[in-house]
Formats: sequence, structure tokens, C-alpha cells
Amino acid sequence: MSIIEVKVPQLSESVSEASLLTWHKQVGQAVKEGENLIDIETDKVVLELPAIKSGVLVKIIKADGAKVGSGEVIAQIDTAAQAAELPVATPAAVPVASASAPKVSPQAAAVSPSARKMANALDVDTAGLQGSGRKGLVTKEDVLGAVQQPAPGQPMIAPVAVPAGDRPEQRVPMTRIRQRIAERLLQSQQNSAILTTFNEVNMQPVIELRNKYKEAFEKKHGVKLGFSSFFVKAVVIALQKFPIVNASVDGTDIIYHGYFDIGMAIGSERGLVVPILRDADKMSIADIEKSIAEYAARAKVGKITMEELTGGTFSITNGGVFGSMLSTPIINPPQSAILGIHATKDRPVAENGQVVIRPMNYLALSYDHRIIDGREAVQFLVTIKEVLEEFPARVLLDL
Repeated sequence: MSIIEVKVPQLSESVSEASLLTWHKQVGQAVKEGENLIDIETDKVVLELPAIKSGVLVKIIKADGAKVGSGEVIAQIDTAAQAAELPVATPAAVPVASASAPKVSPQAAAVSPSARKMANALDVDTAGLQGSGRKGLVTKEDVLGAVQQPAPGQPMIAPVAVPAGDRPEQRVPMTRIRQRIAERLLQSQQNSAILTTFNEVNMQPVIELRNKYKEAFEKKHGVKLGFSSFFVKAVVIALQKFPIVNASVDGTDIIYHGYFDIGMAIGSERGLVVPILRDADKMSIADIEKSIAEYAARAKVGKITMEELTGGTFSITNGGVFGSMLSTPIINPPQSAILGIHATKDRPVAENGQVVIRPMNYLALSYDHRIIDGREAVQFLVTIKEVLEEFPARVLLDL
């Protein structure tokens, strides 16, 4: 008998404990190296814990729902039982993907290295994908497209089974992620002097630019041209002009950040996550769109890492995708401001003494009044408005 311990991986410094979700293997069952044993939920992400060796799961020390910490032993695997317990593969058997090899059949189309890496991370079988690259090459965008499509008949969110009766109720414990979201929202409101300023932006220039070039953009870059990248570009220009909005509070000190890490709020089945676009000022429109699309796909299947959620100097949240017309977003601490985007709707506006119909979007900037004055907040939002209404001239001319 050769026993190895299954341990909780090292969690980030800001995560003190995690929760075990559901064991995918039971005692006595064979496991293969790289096969996911259990999902571990932290207050930020859900992690997979793969087996580090093949063998037989002989003991589960921590059951479903248990609270665990970094390095804690939760199970044991007998590697010596491998030969006796593991099934012998036959030529007709379907190979099981390991942590180092994506699911690709011998008959699969050619797959780019970056697509292989993404398919492995997202557990996507590339054999069934239709490659959009040259000579049918499967690209990262093809993998993303496969993840973004829900399985036939599969609901996006599992409904809660409420007991029958005249006035039914059901008590459901919050997930660890939902608990953390609640804690951070309360922390933000209790520890910050939050104010919100509003403005409106005429989206017609951006819409016309997008409509004119979206097909050529997608053909060249392999990703759809959305609106988020325009807002990111406008935000970076405004942050460069007003660095206090990119700063944070640490006790009685103000920390000015000389980089621009923009958090993009993404809704997932487990709750809101805010992955970070690192050095957004150095990213092209295509880079931003690809990163956002990848984050959205990975958020859907719980594959965003803790490192990708850590940090950030400013955040953007888009309630408009759900139909929101106006809201007051809550700051994501320790950041000092957040931009809320809303639904673009045709509305009558006055231009040169005439009433015209324009696609308008209400913008909301929530900011920490402890370090950001109203004048700076208003001018920051006006800068975003001006950049969007004169896109791409102000971007190209660095105005």
C-alpha cells in the first residue's frame, strides 16, 4: 500500500478558508492523474482539485460542505492499488483528458496552441468544433463560442425547489461567494463616503463606427466588436487626466497608481465577479474585446482564477445588458470609484435649437468623496462623455 494525501491547494493571502462542494469520486473508486476530485469554493472563485497521482480513493477525511484551509488534508489515495483497481483501456475506449492534455480526438481538426490551452482550461472537446481559422484551424474564438452556447435543454440557473403550500418558504444558505459579495458591499458603504454623479452620452458616433467596421473587425481579429472596449478606452483616457480617481485610500494615506488595471463586472450563476484587465492602457480594442469575451466564457463555467480577480484600480459595471436605465453602482474596495453603464435608448434631445432623436446612454460615476472632490468627479465623467462622442478623434489625438 502506498498512500498519498490529497491537500487543499495554497489559497491567496486574502482568503482564510474555503468550502468543499461536491466530491466527484467516492471511496473505493479509481482515479486518474489530473482527474478532478472535488470543487473547492472560496469567496472569490471555484477551484478544481485534480488528483496528483493515479490510484484508488481509499479515504475521504472532509465531507461535502466542510470548511477547509490551505494545505489541509481532505482525502487519501492508494497509488499501489492502481494496477488492480483501474480499468484497462481498450482501443474502443474514449480517452480521459488529463490536466496537461486537452480533449482532442485523432480525427479532430488542427487546433492552434492557444486554443489547445484554452480548451484544456475550459474542459472543451475540440473534436466537435468547426474551425474558423485558415484551412479549418480551430482558434481561441471557436473555443469561446462553444463555451458561450448553453447545452441543449440546460437552464442557465437551476431553479430553487420551493415546497408546495399556500404560503411556501424555503431557507437556503448563501454560497461562500455570495457571502463575500454581501460583506464587501457592506464594507464599501460603511468605510467610504460614496456619492454618485450622472451624465448622458450620445452613443451615435460609437454606434456608427461599430456598424461600419464590425464585420471587418471580426474577420481580422476573430472576435465580435462590442461596446465595452470603447468604454474601457474612454475610462483610461479620463483616468490619465484625473489620477486621483485611479487612486485608493490606505489609512491616512492616498496611494496613486501609475498603472491602469480595469475591473469588468461580469454576472455569473454563482454571483458577480470582477476580473481585471491588466495594463488596459497598453491594450488595443481587439485585445480588450478578446479578454472580456474570454472572461465571460470562463465565468460561466467557474474557471476564473483568484489572481485574475485580485487587484484593480477602477471598475466598470454594465447594468444595461439587463435593461437597466439608471443606477448608483457601489464601489469595489479598495478602489475609489466605479463607472455604471446603462441601456442605450433613443430619446429626444436638443441640438442647435432643434429637437432630434439620438441613442442616449446615462452614465453614473460613484466615487469616494474622502479623496475625490465633486469637481474632479464631474470633470472625469465629462471627459468620458467627450471621448465617446468624438471617438476615435480624441483617442488618436490623445485629447
